[in-house]
This record gives sequence, C-alpha cells and structure tokens, in this order.
Amino acid sequence: MTIDTQTVRKIAFLSHLKIEDDKIAETEQEFNKILDWVGQLNEVDTSDVRPLSAVNDTELVCRKDEVIEGNQADKILKNAPQEEYDYFVVPKVVE
Repeated sequence: MTIDTQTVRKIAFLSHLKIEDDKIAETEQEFNKILDWVGQLNEVDTSDVRPLSAVNDTELVCRKDEVIEGNQADKILKNAPQEEYDYFVVPKVVE
C-alpha cells in the first residue's frame, strides 16, 4: 500500500492538520516510509512468541475507591473561565 498526494491531503483534512503545499511531497514520503516499516513488522514470525498482557509480571496494588471530599461543584466551577448550568463551557473542537 502506498500513499499518494490526494490521500495525504485527505488525511490532513480529516485530522485537522495544516500541511503546507510545499510539504505535501515530504509528508507523502514519510507516510510511505512508515507503511514500509509496518510491512516489515508484519513479516516477522511471531508464532512462537507468547502474547503479553503487560510488559512486566507485577500486579498493581489497588486502593479502595472512596469519596474523600465530595459535593464541591461550586468551588470547582470558580476555576472555570466560563460556566453555564453548573458545567464548564468549552469551545467546540469537533465539527
């Protein structure tokens, strides 16, 4: 699989990245290098490798989940630059 200029533009649009026109060819080459590397990884024989659920065998010690200080919405909302109906107001980031 290879990436062409049109695909680079589509990926940039979908991921909300601004890639200058003079950088499209360079980005196309980088994407293709990444795909080549992934292709090399797919060729590695891993049939004798035991699947990992974690990188080490230690277990995490979990603490009991307790509410220590609750019902502080008023204090927390004082930190908000803008709030409405007891919620933080944030700018829209997804179209």
